[in-house]
Formats: sequence, structure tokens, C-alpha cells
Amino acid sequence: MTWHPHITVATIVENNGRFLLVEELKAGQLVLNQPAGHLEPNETLRQAAIRETLEETGWDVELTGVVGIYLYVAPSNGVTYQRICFAANPVRHHPQRELDSGIVAAPWLSRDELLAQPARWRSELVPRCIDDYLSGSLYDLGIVRD
Repeated sequence: MTWHPHITVATIVENNGRFLLVEELKAGQLVLNQPAGHLEPNETLRQAAIRETLEETGWDVELTGVVGIYLYVAPSNGVTYQRICFAANPVRHHPQRELDSGIVAAPWLSRDELLAQPARWRSELVPRCIDDYLSGSLYDLGIVRD
């Protein structure tokens, strides 16, 4: 058996204490996640974060830093994910833009609203990344070398 970790990006976008999330279908259930997805060929990590955020939420964002790098093994299938989580500011919304397949909505929720729905978290990384962002430990974007 060959082991292949999946490289993913996620983006924490905050505006007035509310966080941009995605409501998506996963295994027939609506779950909440940050705008996130897989790194594509010939793409930098920063480009992936900006692209995934736009595709999943309709928002252009400006990256402001790196929240952290996370290793996560999904209990449902044993797949290992390496998540690079960025912080970003919202820049421009494109409300008419069609969202990625499987994305139902892109709500803005407070931390408390998110924490009140643990059964809907796509993974434990959803609140963890927000809490790490709120702790103020933001790394300079220069830490990510393209």
C-alpha cells in the first residue's frame, strides 16, 4: 500500500467578529468548513487559498498571514491531510457567482454560533483554526516559499 498525504489549504476570513464558512454536502450531510480544498498542479499554496475561497464563497480575498500548518487523519477513511491555513481579509463579493459543486451556502457565523453546532463541523480543524487565529499567533506570509 502506498501512502499519499493530501495537501490542502484553508482560509480564515473574518469581518466584524464573524467568519466566512461554507456549508457543504459531505456523505449526504450538510457540514460547515472553512473555504478549503486541494492544491492543484502548477499552483502555489497562496494561489490555491485565494482560488478555493473564491470558488466556494464568491469572495475575493487578500491573504494577510499564515495561521498554522496542521496534520489531520480523517477517522472516516484514514486519509492523511496536511492543511495550510491562511488568514485573509474580504475584498470583494461576487453574489451572482455560482459556487462549487456541493457547496450549498457561504454563511458568516460567529465563533459561538459555530461552537453551538459541533455535529456539523467537517472536522475538528474548523474550530481549531479559528481559535488559533483568534489567539493572535499569525505568521508572516513569507514563511511560505513558492
